Amino acid sequence: MSRDPIPTAILGAGGYIGQHFVRLLADHPRFASPLLVGGERSEGRRLEELWQLAEAPPAALASERLRRGTPAGLARSGVRVVFSALPSGTAGAFESELVRRGVSVFSNASDHRMDAGLPLLVPEVNAAHLGLLPRPRPGRGILVTNPNCSAAGLVVALAPLVPLLRPTALHVATYQALSGAGYPGVPSLAITDNVVPFIREEEEKVEQETSRMLGRLVAGRIRPLRLPTVVHCARVGTREGHLEAVTVETRRRPTLSEILGAWRSFDPLAGRELPTAPHPPVVLRAEPDRPQPLRDRWAGEPARARGMAVVVGRVRWSPPYLRFFVLSHNAVRGGAGGSVLNAELALHEGRIPSGGA
Repeated sequence: MSRDPIPTAILGAGGYIGQHFVRLLADHPRFASPLLVGGERSEGRRLEELWQLAEAPPAALASERLRRGTPAGLARSGVRVVFSALPSGTAGAFESELVRRGVSVFSNASDHRMDAGLPLLVPEVNAAHLGLLPRPRPGRGILVTNPNCSAAGLVVALAPLVPLLRPTALHVATYQALSGAGYPGVPSLAITDNVVPFIREEEEKVEQETSRMLGRLVAGRIRPLRLPTVVHCARVGTREGHLEAVTVETRRRPTLSEILGAWRSFDPLAGRELPTAPHPPVVLRAEPDRPQPLRDRWAGEPARARGMAVVVGRVRWSPPYLRFFVLSHNAVRGGAGGSVLNAELALHEGRIPSGGA
């Protein structure tokens, strides 16, 4: 297999998730420095003019001007992999046309997440779901989606517990950061001194996507995990990091030591050399007041995997109820980082077709 960097582009590079894609891909060892694609409002503007993240933009890309892009134009330019930060509703048709033209797409949008024939992927949880994809062939791209930002962290925390606990019900309450609404997000006067107990379609996404990702691939179809799930979602006044209070009702009664051991030993991507994969993917905190968004949202090692680990704390085991909090970075594990890791896994598994017809 050639080790030449793969030509890439970022759709929606001027937005909040798009800029996290830029940060992660600027010096990636397998993907070439990306073309930056924007919409009408960002076309022609330099990346540094649009930059919203706390850290400075990558020096090599700061002065790059965003361009408009079409599926045909991107395919002609030689781009093989596209990372999509397009808004839901806009993304679907654009991404499908890219695939038809031979470009592989790793999407953060919701348009294709529940398509029966496409993987909704968190590599530590359901790497086997890549088996939904057809055999790679030149001239035909693939489409892989990553999940809702709350569901992404939740399933990483649940995956090592499902075989151990055999859960019978799941209750989740989320405390979701402002950046989950994109930029400019929630108006300041709506969230200051306030909690908004409604995020449109969020509860349904967490329930449906969690069931799908924790399911099994059987005879070419996903058999979802049939688990009664109750979800409450609220927007809170933190900048980044989604905190979730989780209660799992269980059939089995292992010891607390066995439960903690399942989290500590969970590292299914160990040895695969995926640059954005955190090791370990679950970080346990013993302090009674952790995890906290301000202190824990950037968890993850090595350095390239900062923000990709989920942090679990306040673990309480009163059989049949296991209660804990989990925190994940909504823009990294639940956004751009998740898509980059999906692409790394697909490349490692030989799922990204070569270029050409």
